[in-house]
Amino acid sequence: MPMPNPLPILYSFRRCPYAMRARLAIRYSNLQVELREVDLKNKPPEMILASAKATVPVLILNDQTVLDESLDIMYWSLQQSDTKNWLQKNHQSEIEQLIQQNDQSFKTDLDHYKYADRFPQQPPVYYRQQAEQFLKLLEQRLTKHTFLIHDAATLADVALFPFIRQFAYVDIKWFETSVYTNLHRWLTYWLESDLFLSIMRKHSNWSSEKQNITYL
Repeated sequence: MPMPNPLPILYSFRRCPYAMRARLAIRYSNLQVELREVDLKNKPPEMILASAKATVPVLILNDQTVLDESLDIMYWSLQQSDTKNWLQKNHQSEIEQLIQQNDQSFKTDLDHYKYADRFPQQPPVYYRQQAEQFLKLLEQRLTKHTFLIHDAATLADVALFPFIRQFAYVDIKWFETSVYTNLHRWLTYWLESDLFLSIMRKHSNWSSEKQNITYL
């Protein structure tokens, strides 16, 4: 009797926004992977061997193809199954542009704001104001539609959500009383979604010695 194909292996870190977006897409597409939670201070050599970048997420497919960019993992997942049409190919360029803005300029401003003690050249409020330029754009979009592109969720919403979540929790009291009321509504929707809750369960760190296998 032939052995069944092994599951794809996902190296992940629960709180990493890049890993979050990958897990969200995998779960949405109803795919199963072996989940290996990583200690970022003690990364397993198996992950480093698979991807020299040594950053999560890393997905190893059954044919040993390695996907080590979160967006590549998202696209791969949605190509398997996209029941609610997150890809929205008629809005593809708009979606890609919004994700690019998030992953480049906003991510830089977010890191400066969250880790302001590492960038003492400016006070934290300065970095927050820089990041707010992107928030204003999202807030404006959400005055017109329920989600970022239109009235149904797309890849853009799911790709951006973990980063907006990270921004909000730097100073959650400030965010909850800020002018970004539509963005707050949108964030709350995702935070309370079954999809998000299902990918945020805690798992012990994986190691080849423990052989502690968990699944997503």
